Amino acid sequence: MSAPFQFKQFVVEQDRCAMKIGTDGVALGAWIDLTYEPQNILDVGTGTGVISLILAQRFGASEIEAIEIDEDAYEQAISNFENSPWGDRLYAYHASFQEFFQEVTDEKYDLIVSNPPFFFPTHKSKDKARNQARFEDALPFKHLFYGASKLLDEEGVFAVIIPYDQEEAVVSIAKEMYLLPSKIIRVKGNESVLLKRSLIQFQFKVDKLHEDELVLEKERHVYTEEYMGLVKDFYLKL
Repeated sequence: MSAPFQFKQFVVEQDRCAMKIGTDGVALGAWIDLTYEPQNILDVGTGTGVISLILAQRFGASEIEAIEIDEDAYEQAISNFENSPWGDRLYAYHASFQEFFQEVTDEKYDLIVSNPPFFFPTHKSKDKARNQARFEDALPFKHLFYGASKLLDEEGVFAVIIPYDQEEAVVSIAKEMYLLPSKIIRVKGNESVLLKRSLIQFQFKVDKLHEDELVLEKERHVYTEEYMGLVKDFYLKL
């Protein structure tokens, strides 16, 4: 059984979720860089709800809707939302993103965010829920970007975290949907390893692409000042 994860302003129960709290979701929620206060946010594939909770802490005026296809994770996200300080503006829906964007035709979001499943189905386990949370065939990138392009406000931002080695392919898919990268930060665990993740913000209108790199650790469990600066408002021990 997985213990609850204590953040500075909220607690995340995760025992019913296939994918536990990790660096990816926290980094994405903390990194999103906006020049405005979003009024409405959509979190696609919310899992435990951690990204929604981070964004609720960051953006005090936002209403946040979260979608989750797995029933256990959906119910846990609801519980985490209700037990947070922001339960009055966090909402969860039990649906696939494909179902959601086909049914929601009159809503536009200032910010859409997703930590999507992005492993390819070569070494699946027998755990169906974990497979669904991890593997890209549950929510293909083309479906993700098509739905985001339909639901995003013309001035809005779509933010995702993906494997670095899939960045070029994902940017190409986004361009098919008229979404262009405006900010990219590429992440690696320490200076001696290869880049592992790309965090990307997409928009319909982009003047200039801003690119950066983030190293997480100087050595094992000794974090860089840049990473600590990014997540210090959330992690309890930073």
